[in-house]
Amino acid sequence: MTALHALSDTALDQLFRSARTVHAFEPVPISDETIRALYDLAKWGPTAFNAQPARFIFVRSAEAKERLRPALSAGNTAQTLAAGVTVIVAHDTRFHEHLPAQFPAYDARPIFANNADLAQATAFRNGSLQGAYLVLAARALGLDVGPQSGFDAGLVDKTFFPDGRWRSNFLVNIGVADHSGTKPRGPRLSFDDAAQIL
Repeated sequence: MTALHALSDTALDQLFRSARTVHAFEPVPISDETIRALYDLAKWGPTAFNAQPARFIFVRSAEAKERLRPALSAGNTAQTLAAGVTVIVAHDTRFHEHLPAQFPAYDARPIFANNADLAQATAFRNGSLQGAYLVLAARALGLDVGPQSGFDAGLVDKTFFPDGRWRSNFLVNIGVADHSGTKPRGPRLSFDDAAQIL
């Protein structure tokens, strides 16, 4: 039997147990190199047919944040403007056009090109997974994150994706936490409440 090679408790704490959803950020810039390193980690997470439908818009400049501001809920505005970068996690509705290169095993493109409902469900599900990989990649690099769904997705799409091909899913604020704004951790469901072994 192959031995398991678990990460250290320190790494697991950083990724999960001690990590928090951040609602306030220090004014620390996030470099291009860090953003690229973040994507280069997140891109390795698995997706169906290796389709990789997620698209990431890293909103960092003051001008870009101002474009995003009207779509934010009141409770999310300050933290989004303060974060080093805010990522619009979106998905490409025509992700299947890339399948011949991304999934060369066989021609899977017609599966999705001929079934719009399946294409949308696959893009949304796997794009959501990729957004979660992005959160973990950011934590792995020592960054703090605050995912959020409190925004007007239609307005984000109109502002950033006017051709309609990409559609926003959720936002992720990334940066260095200002822990004066950190709230007590909420409880988690127990295994017996949330899971079964059959």
